[in-house]
Amino acid sequence: MDGIAKRARTPRTTLYRRWSDPVELLLDALHELHPVEEPAPGADDLRGDLIAALRMMVDWALSPAGRAVLTIVADPRRDPVVMEALYERVFAEKGGTFTQTVLRHYAEHGDFDPALLTPVVVDIGEAMVTKRMIDTGEDPGDDYLAAIVDQAILPAIGLR
Repeated sequence: MDGIAKRARTPRTTLYRRWSDPVELLLDALHELHPVEEPAPGADDLRGDLIAALRMMVDWALSPAGRAVLTIVADPRRDPVVMEALYERVFAEKGGTFTQTVLRHYAEHGDFDPALLTPVVVDIGEAMVTKRMIDTGEDPGDDYLAAIVDQAILPAIGLR
């Protein structure tokens, strides 16, 4: 908390009034910084919205907040309490995976059968982006994100 207080130019006591420890502060910060994808106005471009959700994931993963989360999830056994809190207080409250909100929206509006949204299907985009970033250490690029949508996500929900 000393380092945080110095960087924020505030007394430690101010931090401790709101957060009991650095983990609580980290979780609140990650919650505030975690983006939520939303369908485009009019919600008539499933493909575009999925690509945008994956782009949002990549941009977030390359941010300081995203790198902090990746450090935590890289070794879930290191601190299972923090890992559980991360999923409950950040991911679940922000809609789950990066494509889940978009997929659920379009399924609820009749674009495809909601029964097709299995846990595997919901995770396809995020899993493929994560693997690509681990393999290359780089932004996968918009063409690759479009290929994930066109070759994996859309076929998995019976489209294209």
